[in-house]
Amino acid sequence: MNPFTQKIAQMLGLPEKGVDNTLTLLEDGCTIPFISRYRKERTGGLNEVQIAQIAEMNDKLKELAKRKDTIIKTITEQGKMTDELQNRINNCWESTELEDIYLPYRPKRRTRASVAKEQGLEPLATLLLLQRDPHPQQAAQRFVRGEVTDVAAALKGAQDIIAEMVSEDERSRNQVRQSFRRDARICSKVVKAKKDTDEAAKYADYFDWQEPLKRCSSHRLLAMRRGESEGILRVSITTDDESCVERLQRHYVHGYGKCQSLVAEAVEDGYKRLLEPSIETEFAALSKEQADEEAIKVFTANLRQLLMDAPLGQKRVMGVDPGFRTGCKVVCLDAQGNLLHHEAIFPHPPINRRMQATMHVLQMLNDYQIEAVAIGNGTASRETKEFMEEVVSEYAKTKAHGGTKPTIFVVSEDGASVYSASKTARDEFPDEDVTVRGAVSIGRRLMDPLAELVKIDPKSIGVGQYQHDVDQSKLKKSLDLTVESCVNQVGVNLNTASQHLLTYVSGLGPTLAKNIVEYRKENGAFTSRAQLKKVPRLGPTAYQQCAGFLRIPHAKNPLDNSAVHPESYPIVERMAHDQGCTVEELINTPTLREKIDIRRYVTAETGIPTLTDIMKELEKPGRDPREQIEVFEFDPNVKEVDDLTEGMILPGIVTNITNFGAFVDIGVHQDGLVHISQLANKFVKDPNEVVHLHQHVQVKVVEVDRRRNRISLTMRL
Repeated sequence: MNPFTQKIAQMLGLPEKGVDNTLTLLEDGCTIPFISRYRKERTGGLNEVQIAQIAEMNDKLKELAKRKDTIIKTITEQGKMTDELQNRINNCWESTELEDIYLPYRPKRRTRASVAKEQGLEPLATLLLLQRDPHPQQAAQRFVRGEVTDVAAALKGAQDIIAEMVSEDERSRNQVRQSFRRDARICSKVVKAKKDTDEAAKYADYFDWQEPLKRCSSHRLLAMRRGESEGILRVSITTDDESCVERLQRHYVHGYGKCQSLVAEAVEDGYKRLLEPSIETEFAALSKEQADEEAIKVFTANLRQLLMDAPLGQKRVMGVDPGFRTGCKVVCLDAQGNLLHHEAIFPHPPINRRMQATMHVLQMLNDYQIEAVAIGNGTASRETKEFMEEVVSEYAKTKAHGGTKPTIFVVSEDGASVYSASKTARDEFPDEDVTVRGAVSIGRRLMDPLAELVKIDPKSIGVGQYQHDVDQSKLKKSLDLTVESCVNQVGVNLNTASQHLLTYVSGLGPTLAKNIVEYRKENGAFTSRAQLKKVPRLGPTAYQQCAGFLRIPHAKNPLDNSAVHPESYPIVERMAHDQGCTVEELINTPTLREKIDIRRYVTAETGIPTLTDIMKELEKPGRDPREQIEVFEFDPNVKEVDDLTEGMILPGIVTNITNFGAFVDIGVHQDGLVHISQLANKFVKDPNEVVHLHQHVQVKVVEVDRRRNRISLTMRL
């Protein structure tokens, strides 16, 4: 059994057997999507979130174990290790408690207390703490020598030793921590010299702000900390100092007298100079860590929704990156997303070549048999959409057979400029400029948002909350896990997937993804999953991890286009044989599948969970779990902020979700905020319970603050 199994199972409230098997699978190199999808019998049906928590907890405990080894080695080298201390360290699995145990032994820079100890004043500090001598000045006289010039210096040095001892005492630290947990307040003040600057305006709410720390939401805390890092705010965390000092003094001071007064002073000094700043720093770090976790959670939830956005599918698409002065960049893509043609048109002022633009678009629609148009939602988006609607209507009339009109969609272009200047884009289109690459990205996003968005750093997609202020390594790890989860949930077409998309497939990574693409170029399309074994450096382990997530449409074996893992093919073949049919007939004939009793196929390795998944997959092989795409229209009478009036009810698209509400695009180049209290006619704890990204909603305008460029909306209609 893994040494951390019991601890992790206890902390997460999960069965020990499932946790231990999960840890074994992770150590064997299995990925989270693979374990979750294809090893349900061994884990007891743990989902991706639980498996990720087990992996994270295992990493934390490993780091803690390393830290304990360092601490034990350091204390042993000092000659201060005892059996009791060794046992305490061995049995401690809480980081804060471990550091408290280590604190008195931790090598530190020269302090007032260490100087006093060097001067031989430790016995005097012990004598003061005993509080039995009614004449401490006389006792201190014996220590006046060398650098200790007089009685006052001796007593001061002894008090410094006591102050440090108080600040390093576990009980004292826990007592102050308890006060911070109960009463701590976070306070924010503006730096006077910055108060009237333009940079400070966005922090106006926090110029003189305070609230209980335990009630401070993550977005407020991160906003204050950002203001602090920009030198605009001063942020502090405080508690009831007087009460803390009194409690500590009650613990250390016994009775009344001169010794007691000196100890009381030392305790107060230890609290104010050492203990309180230390615990404030601890709580500042802890509250920031909790705010980071909350913000990362919001970001990953939004990213998952964005990546799982409804795809149009393989259609011939025209991608349009709209603009006024620089014109609209238009690209035509085939059903696989390959670039066929590109050019710029100028239908808007100041150039205003509308007739010419109309003729060119009509020609492209006809030449490339365009089935859908994707328009970026940036500058000139509304105007370009109106222009394209006119042209498409004209196109439908001129078709000899009264042909169908290409459908027009407005697509989020957040991050398209980042992609167009990236190495990935340069590798894909080395001979095209950034404007063409951006338009291609917009067109492809309509066809398959997941396949295109994986090429862009998630922080550039515009769905985060203070994403640049949180712990960047934790954010990257969490976002990478989210992308990997989404890619493997949907599945990937082995013959059309880009190298970048393949990178996120379970068990692959950059090198194997590149090798797959190169093998595909040299040998043509894959005809079976088994052919993957011929890809250089793709060994049995990688094949096991990736095969179930890769799809081959129109393969000879229909299971190659399903989520059934190759290791389960013999089971399906047995099922087909028992029904007297082929695998293809089994997939296409519901009545044959209804006759199957899956209990007959249970083995030591394959249980009911896997067999149930196989039956679901045979029902609809290679199904896409994403929703169907919908067309959206803004209110044609509202195009600028100045067109808004309070009480207007407008259609909108949810563009970002935070833990304080949702931002909605209503077509005026500035998103409005629906505060969490305005999302529904009931209490809402989490906005994700009510809305999801790119959802089409109806909102009412509550307030328009033109000075701060803020629009307040409500969904409580």
